[in-house]
Amino acid sequence: MSTTYHAIRHPAHRDTLQKGDVLVLFGELFNRGYANGLVEAAEKRGMTVIRSTVGRREKDGTLRALNADEIASVPQPFVNVPLEAGFDLEPAANGLTPVDQLKDVKLSDWESTELNHEALQQSLKSGQARFRQAVRTWVQQVIPLIPKGANVVFAHLMAGGVPRAKIVMPLMNRTFKGHGDRYLASEKFWQSSIGQLCAMSFNEVTANTLDILIHETTELRQHFEATNSKISYLAYGYHGTEVLLGQNFVWQTYTPYLQGWAKMKLEGHAQNWRDKKVAVCVYNCPEILTNSSSIFQGVEVSLYPLLGALQKEAGASANAARVLAECQDLLKSGVSLSDLQKYTDTYLQTPLIRQHCDFGKWPQHTNQAQLELMLNSSDHLIDQHQDPKKLITAVLSEVVFAACGEVMLLDCPNPEAPVSWLNHDVVARTFGQMT
Repeated sequence: MSTTYHAIRHPAHRDTLQKGDVLVLFGELFNRGYANGLVEAAEKRGMTVIRSTVGRREKDGTLRALNADEIASVPQPFVNVPLEAGFDLEPAANGLTPVDQLKDVKLSDWESTELNHEALQQSLKSGQARFRQAVRTWVQQVIPLIPKGANVVFAHLMAGGVPRAKIVMPLMNRTFKGHGDRYLASEKFWQSSIGQLCAMSFNEVTANTLDILIHETTELRQHFEATNSKISYLAYGYHGTEVLLGQNFVWQTYTPYLQGWAKMKLEGHAQNWRDKKVAVCVYNCPEILTNSSSIFQGVEVSLYPLLGALQKEAGASANAARVLAECQDLLKSGVSLSDLQKYTDTYLQTPLIRQHCDFGKWPQHTNQAQLELMLNSSDHLIDQHQDPKKLITAVLSEVVFAACGEVMLLDCPNPEAPVSWLNHDVVARTFGQMT
């Protein structure tokens, strides 16, 4: 993991990327995610964006490339090599996948379930070999798409790795959203056999894919750098974020974030490659609300203080004024943005929450009182809206997407550090200056 906390406070003044340069997406671009802001920032500069896919699974479990109908909606250039990482659907020598091992597990006996670890290791090695070969094929198809003399940014979009077994999601729902008797302590889940499978899977998908990307593009990097091209790599991390509490920006985090251990491993890979003089950075971005984050109810509470950051750091800008007005329009009559700011300020400074915001102990597991306070606070804030399906956190997430994409493209050709934090201060400042 990173041992140094480095926050980017102001976006770089010199923009080294321009028309003709290339952004290569390592992984698939889905709607309403961080990388959409990165793509917008690249397209604004006239850069070429090379898209990729993780592929699709047939009903029999076969992994395939996209078909003609699916490709029709993907902007070109596009490399149609399935980059699905992980091993949960990879058969072991006995013919069973890790998901097969879990298919008959009932909710009543999940805790006593023991998996065949020898078979898991076989699936793991098979998945690693499949993925590495896919990356090699993908690299060979990417090379002809890069013009001579172009600067290239490889964007690592890989994250996740939840095993696709029916038993997993009910357990994770209890871990992240469980009230009362339905509460499941994250440490208890994490130390179980199923939890350990999740940990292995998260490491493979979220972290080790960056190491493989950089390793398998070594010859490409050396070839293009010999012609004075600049090759760099960026990845999306999460390791808490600073938000405005009172008049100061203070680090806080969402708990439990079980992918945190994999994110630290991701940081470690970046540090290792930076030691070898490769331009790479993991950018730890603020909490957002995405299509895939619904299981993490409460993560969005830390977005509300961005309202105050916009007022403090970008209050004179038209961008901030537009967003703040749009947010106010989503609230019930008689509810102000100030009301929400005061509520989240109090919540985030509550001792119960602060004790789970210890940077040196990150990531931490839950206790029931902390989790229920977070969930109840989330419910309260949602209830302040006219429509629970139209939240200001969706608007604020768009601010984060856009600003982070801009800061990352400004920094990544010559990154300040192998791991950097993009906090609410730089997000607000950058968004206020964007055109």
